[in-house]
Amino acid sequence: MACIGSSRLCARAEKLCQFGHFAQLRRKVSTTCTKSRPEIPTSTSTLVQHCQKRSTRECRLGVAGRAMSSMQTQQPGSLPEYQVDPYRLLEDDLKYIYDDIRQVLLANGTSEELKTISTYYFDGQGKALRPMVAILVSRAINYHKGRDNLLPSQKQVAMISEMIHNASLLHDDVIDQSPIRRGKPSVNEVWSQKKATMAGDYILSIATMMIARLRNNDVTITLSQVVTDLVQGEFMQLGSKETENERFTHYLTKTYRKTASLIANSSKAVAMLANADEQLTELAFQYGRNIGLAFQLVDDLLDFVSSSDAMGKPTAADLKLGLATAPVLFACERFPELNAMIMRRFQEPGDVEKAFELVHKSQGLEQTRFLARKHCNEAIRIANSLAESPYQKGLAIVSDLVINRLK
Repeated sequence: MACIGSSRLCARAEKLCQFGHFAQLRRKVSTTCTKSRPEIPTSTSTLVQHCQKRSTRECRLGVAGRAMSSMQTQQPGSLPEYQVDPYRLLEDDLKYIYDDIRQVLLANGTSEELKTISTYYFDGQGKALRPMVAILVSRAINYHKGRDNLLPSQKQVAMISEMIHNASLLHDDVIDQSPIRRGKPSVNEVWSQKKATMAGDYILSIATMMIARLRNNDVTITLSQVVTDLVQGEFMQLGSKETENERFTHYLTKTYRKTASLIANSSKAVAMLANADEQLTELAFQYGRNIGLAFQLVDDLLDFVSSSDAMGKPTAADLKLGLATAPVLFACERFPELNAMIMRRFQEPGDVEKAFELVHKSQGLEQTRFLARKHCNEAIRIANSLAESPYQKGLAIVSDLVINRLK
């Protein structure tokens, strides 16, 4: 069978990856926190062999069965089966986190309308991935160092991470002119683009105040890097590269800055607050980095296979915005005509529909999921280097949740 991509692109992706079951898991992490998690469906199609990096730097993928459009492709290796639900494990820690965020935003605001807009997305309908990972890393590292409690400063970082994320959503919706977010009208649709922008700035300013109150210079620098990365990542998204290798590097760097940096640096910050040494702090960073990259790769994949109702936002949105994500970049290997569409940002009539069709005809979706799985497996490897505890096992389960999520 054909390689997962060309041996050249696969080797390139493999090299770039060496740095280091949200299945219907919409948690209400608020006063109405749910008590159970839906079962995570298991893959049913034929096993995909490991992408191996040998002297030839070729990777061969044996695939039998139907195409990836069913989203049931089994990936290399099997994730460990731990009877740990991270959300239930951290239920007490996460229960009031959205309430606490709303409280701090309301306490610092003077305009009633600004208060309403800035708290609009903090309704407990999100996945709460970022605060969950920050607290889980906190508790796993604290346990590793012989401490059982969660530090108040670590809880603050979890809140800050979700606030920065939501501020970026407000700004993204303005840039993309998105009418829907989390299954309801977006802020810019209900109010206006100007008010959405200012509300995002307000949330970010309050998060910055909270960072300053931690009174830890290293943590301040680490979390400030997130904002820098977000802006640079957004600028990178506005551009594209001519050559195949440059294009994929550009995509992965943009993905790190826009998505993974927040999770990676929040994980690093909570490790710093635990007085972890440099090696342990780096492990926390790399865990968050791999989870973040995998999360975005799956998100880009779901844009091609999920319904708008399931995602809570428009699908095929990236193509309509002129963006070439991993499924498209991989599909270029089989259908070179996509390169011209990428360079003109899918602006000609029929480009979006044709690109969507070609991605499904290629193995682009399988290859994207394969790459996401590699990042998840690396996150598991890092988690397994920590002292065994329910929290350490929870870190491994997060990888399973990310790779198997449906929205």
